[in-house]
Amino acid sequence: MHKTLLPIALAGTFFVFIINGGCTKLDTTKLGGDLLPAVDNINTFADTILINSTQGYFNDTTEVLPTENHALGRINNDPLFGKTEANIFFQVKPRTYPFYFGNAGDTLIAADSVVLCMSYKGSWGDTLLPQQLEVREIVDANFRDSVNTRRDVNYQPATGALLGSISIVPKDIDDTVRFAHGKDSSVNQIRIKLSDAFRDYLFSRDSSSTNTSTNAFKSDSLFRRSFNGFAVKAVGAASNSIMYINLSEAATRLEVHFRKKTTGTGKVDTVYNALFVSPGNNINIAASGTANNIIRNRAGTPSNTPSLTEHYLQTSPGTYVNLSIPALTGMPNRIIHRAQISIEQVPDNPVTDAVFTVPPFMYLDLKDTNNIPPTWKPIYFDLNPSNLYDPDFKNGYPYFPTTIDFNYFGGAAKTKTGPVGQIKYYDFNITRYIQQLVTKHTPNYTMRLWPAYNISYPQYRPLVIPFRNPVAYGRIKIGSGSNPDYKMRLIIIYSNIQ
Repeated sequence: MHKTLLPIALAGTFFVFIINGGCTKLDTTKLGGDLLPAVDNINTFADTILINSTQGYFNDTTEVLPTENHALGRINNDPLFGKTEANIFFQVKPRTYPFYFGNAGDTLIAADSVVLCMSYKGSWGDTLLPQQLEVREIVDANFRDSVNTRRDVNYQPATGALLGSISIVPKDIDDTVRFAHGKDSSVNQIRIKLSDAFRDYLFSRDSSSTNTSTNAFKSDSLFRRSFNGFAVKAVGAASNSIMYINLSEAATRLEVHFRKKTTGTGKVDTVYNALFVSPGNNINIAASGTANNIIRNRAGTPSNTPSLTEHYLQTSPGTYVNLSIPALTGMPNRIIHRAQISIEQVPDNPVTDAVFTVPPFMYLDLKDTNNIPPTWKPIYFDLNPSNLYDPDFKNGYPYFPTTIDFNYFGGAAKTKTGPVGQIKYYDFNITRYIQQLVTKHTPNYTMRLWPAYNISYPQYRPLVIPFRNPVAYGRIKIGSGSNPDYKMRLIIIYSNIQ
């Protein structure tokens, strides 16, 4: 069982004329993602062109931003891709300073409990197996004092004492949980009770304290010096899924439950106050530090030593495939009605393929060897033919379209019947890019196929383009250009110029 996390153009020739400088006789029909024009072998022809492909592995610097869903959990046994471990790190803070448990002037009677809560957004993998989570205090002062620093998936701060732990079954997290003696409830929330020692530590630092050495809630700077943040780590040996946590939502918080006597009325009540992950939009409160550490271990698996007929794609932080099409170099000018790259899944074990589902979307870009060292850049025109953009950033247009038109460009996972059952496949419409190549003899670039999470090009840093795949969500085995049954191929439908 798994939960899917998807949040989830009219193209005329005018755009192509602007960029191509007068290319003529273009087909102006915008075809659907699966639609190939009819071929009569008199006026319209079809060629299936060989694609050379090689496996690649990212030295990954994927970043998960504070407002994005963070991966948390362990996959211990993916037969194709091995193991994944995902841990999260974050600070919680009061929303205002000075901060009081209850209201200023209330009499605090006793602390009850401290509960770390996390907003749960879904899972990928086998959600029937339990996840073991540990909460530890972060002892790395650099994490505390670098709250606006961007950190990639390789980063993890030093941690110290164990504060709490829990065993949960992901499929049950959407059940309603009642707390505060039945007066409150939550759904889609992971709740971890922390130690009494940590409860007492926090409770003793309320702003009503007259001891300046322990009054951590007087200001943001004092609080950050007293507490670096939490590490939530997945440690279970039997788990086989990744959960997704949103740190920026109010359901992610530290609840401090306590009894107090209200000033004036004398009423004794059990209540809780909460600390949250701060977005930093208050001039008196810095943004909370966050990080998502994701470790892949493919040792001993087919994805680590693929055959020549198969490739392995894993959503960032993950893998990619290089595609080269030598036959496009020097191809004569012609009218390109459709140029489509097709990628097919090579089915493996039907049980594990159903558990470890494919990436919802694939992305395709270009390798520019004119730069030293070579750089990658977006594919020309076809990401969105209704939106002017320039991957070389030379004519004043943005280097990336405002949005990717998936209906035109393709890249979404679809299902069809293969040689031995249902398989997933991806098609990419690169018609306008190929039209420019054959008309103007522009470079025949190597392409890169990958299930992106966020797209970032070093030459355009710090800009980051969100893609539609959740981080670390999805994997697939695909056929290479030499696979006999699930062949990667480029299909070109064209007419000769008279």
